[in-house]
Amino acid sequence: MTTVTELALTSEDVALAETFEALPDLEIRIKSVVAEGPLQTMPLVWIAGEPRAEIEEALEADSSVSEFDRLLEDDGGSEWLYRIEYAAGVGNMCSAIFSNDGTILDAQCSASNWTFRLLFPQRDLLSEAVGELEDQGITVDVKRMVEAGRNADLEATAALTEPQEEAISEAYDRGYYDVPRRISLEDLATELDISHQALSERLRRANKVLASEQIGEPGQDGIVH
Repeated sequence: MTTVTELALTSEDVALAETFEALPDLEIRIKSVVAEGPLQTMPLVWIAGEPRAEIEEALEADSSVSEFDRLLEDDGGSEWLYRIEYAAGVGNMCSAIFSNDGTILDAQCSASNWTFRLLFPQRDLLSEAVGELEDQGITVDVKRMVEAGRNADLEATAALTEPQEEAISEAYDRGYYDVPRRISLEDLATELDISHQALSERLRRANKVLASEQIGEPGQDGIVH
């Protein structure tokens, strides 16, 4: 039976931990996941949440990044698409998935972990992959697992990043979406200890994710926007 699972792996076991340590408010979303060799795994990512110069300085200093190129900038100039080549350890991690016929449906990265949504044609192949990941010293947390029939919904929906989920949750709880509003964007940003601009962009991206789910279209990342 086809199995869709969500696995959380600690960032220090995967990649970009040093970048997040330098810039903890970063938001990173994977645009394209391919298996063209160990250095071509998860090459395209959208990065936002910090100034471009600081992002590129952190990537340059990150030992898990072999090299990177900036490819695109969004219309608002607040998010950039990068192609990243990683050190060999990232490829070793993904090889445990691909060698067991796994497919990476989408992936997200936060300051605390990487989360992958994976599809395996059989549950025992998932078990083999998890075992190989653990043999590499990676801590694996199985967050969710769904058995899917041939015509079943594989839950290929968009997903919020942790900062987006926190922002939209707090905005809702504190009355930002009420009519009339019980809290302004400026006051909400102060309470969350982030800038007014960062909160505005975070809510905009989160609202786009939720809207894309409702109309059945993925966002610009193809997997998680």
